[in-house]
Amino acid sequence: MQIHNNTLIAECSAYDFKEMLERKKVKSWLKSVSAFANTDGGSLFYGVNDDGVIVGLENPQADADFISEMIKARLDPVPEVQLIPIEHEGHTLLEVKVKTGTLTPYYYYQDGTRTAYMRIGNESVECNSQQLLSLVLKGTHMTWDSFPTQVDASKHSFIILANTFREQTHQEWNDKYLESFGLVTPDGKLTNAGLLFVDNCTVFQSRIFCTRWTGLYKDDAIGSVEHRANLVLLLKYGMDFIKNYTMSGWVKMPNYRLNLPDYSDRAIFEGLVNHLIHRDYTVMGGEVHIDIYDDRVELVSPGAMLDGTQIQDRDIYKVPSMRRNPVIADMFTQLDYMEKRGSGLRKMRELTEKLPN
Repeated sequence: MQIHNNTLIAECSAYDFKEMLERKKVKSWLKSVSAFANTDGGSLFYGVNDDGVIVGLENPQADADFISEMIKARLDPVPEVQLIPIEHEGHTLLEVKVKTGTLTPYYYYQDGTRTAYMRIGNESVECNSQQLLSLVLKGTHMTWDSFPTQVDASKHSFIILANTFREQTHQEWNDKYLESFGLVTPDGKLTNAGLLFVDNCTVFQSRIFCTRWTGLYKDDAIGSVEHRANLVLLLKYGMDFIKNYTMSGWVKMPNYRLNLPDYSDRAIFEGLVNHLIHRDYTVMGGEVHIDIYDDRVELVSPGAMLDGTQIQDRDIYKVPSMRRNPVIADMFTQLDYMEKRGSGLRKMRELTEKLPN
């Protein structure tokens, strides 16, 4: 927090300004406490108007007592909160500092209704079903792909995965790897990741839609295909489609012919691998899309960035490597399909820039 000319700089994702404590409309500020606890933490500043101008509080001690009472009565579980008085040029402010919660979701409770909120930009918004599921998984310290199912592993085969492992690593496959890699639980049940690697994968959202469009926009399609399969096959089908619908030219060199594909095969491969790994599999009606135009290839997968930011606002050379689905990511690493370190986004750009003009 910065104070300049009696003004706080500025209301944002981590701050909320309140000119006074609304005792009859506690939901108006308790939802922000819920949102901060469910996301990355933050602070409410009481005694500051919407423009960030410090106006102070008449009775900060009474306000602090009421805030503490309402948090305990209306939030479940009770988040970790600090009440911090701030003196500035004769005004007393009150900072309600909410720490990032580890027992998510944190619900606002009233009249038998429980509602969880998340911080989006400078607003506290009600969680949708997908966000709520993510919070539940976060609170149990599990990811979607590591979550166990009630499906018996003994009723499914992993022949495609085993053969691919042999081809990629030149090592012999051992069925004990299924538990080691997190695809099967110790009691013989498939995890969600395991469901995505079995031969007869039936996960509805494990799909890719591939389209080659005429021109530069989505108009008429030259070719289109939909695949529903396990992740190993989806990767193969996607790469085959891109190779079939992109050009590969060449130039004559002094002693040989230099092939010049439209796109780096490794960059395309890295991109598709990352889309299959890092997509949000809780989006039931979504799938990975491959759209090929005259001047570009677009890969789209369901879900936002894991930290909630927009990639357009980030420097891709400074985006940290974060894994939404660590079990799936580890399996692809074991298959030597992805870099063991670093950002795949950065790797794709570097590979693309190496292509000759």
